[in-house]
Amino acid sequence: MKNWTRCILLCLLCIAATPQNDPPVNWKNIRVLVYTRNGKGYVHQNIPAAIAGIRALGTKYGFKVDVSDTPADFTDANLRKYNALIFANTNNDVFDTDAQKLALMHFVEAGGGFVGIHSAVGTERKWEWFKRMIGGTFERHPPFQPLKELVIDPQHPSTAALPKVWQWEDECYFIKELNPDLHVLVVHELNGVNDKEKPEIYGHVFPSVWCHEYDGGRQWYTALGHDAKVYADPVFQQHLLGGLQWVLSRRGPLDYSRAKAQHPDDPLPY
Repeated sequence: MKNWTRCILLCLLCIAATPQNDPPVNWKNIRVLVYTRNGKGYVHQNIPAAIAGIRALGTKYGFKVDVSDTPADFTDANLRKYNALIFANTNNDVFDTDAQKLALMHFVEAGGGFVGIHSAVGTERKWEWFKRMIGGTFERHPPFQPLKELVIDPQHPSTAALPKVWQWEDECYFIKELNPDLHVLVVHELNGVNDKEKPEIYGHVFPSVWCHEYDGGRQWYTALGHDAKVYADPVFQQHLLGGLQWVLSRRGPLDYSRAKAQHPDDPLPY
């Protein structure tokens, strides 16, 4: 990234990124759980850096950060302590029991926020509710390489500090079973991507960052974040903070009277 571009981006970090029609977040009242569990399969080496980056944001803005890779922490009683869950590079099967899955469902139904980072979209690939909640499920990616990320909603808190064309290096994730209700914020520009397969079905752009409201809660996901060093990058940190801000900005107290799920495979809302 050229120095002048970085200077512009860092200046933009000072601009308040309050979502329209949403109240500001009182960070000192916020507590989040960063979940890093990986099932059988590839485990990202960036997880310690992701934890450190989120902890740094918590220190700077005054919110509390707990970290766990223990599925037994997913109970209704424990999750009531949190305003949002951050799945930081989780992958494959991350729960041991249906009761743990139900605790996640109840948290979302009660109005809890959810943030997914990078390989989180490869989590629980056989669980239909989770795939619909996070927005889809991982299919494949070409090699790590320079990318052009095109911001299509610059008003969102997670994109307000980004240039219209964001020069980045990462893995270009392709997602299948995309939830049709997604509000796409950023897309991969595919024309310059080095990809031996280059399926025409993806077209010229593909979603890389999105948000939506599903089953009572708010969710935000970014496909970016493979390289460990980006979690110390102030621009990427602001990207993550904006996503967290958005899932929290319409929150009230968790309302578990709205938590109606009885089984992880209950019929989907649509």
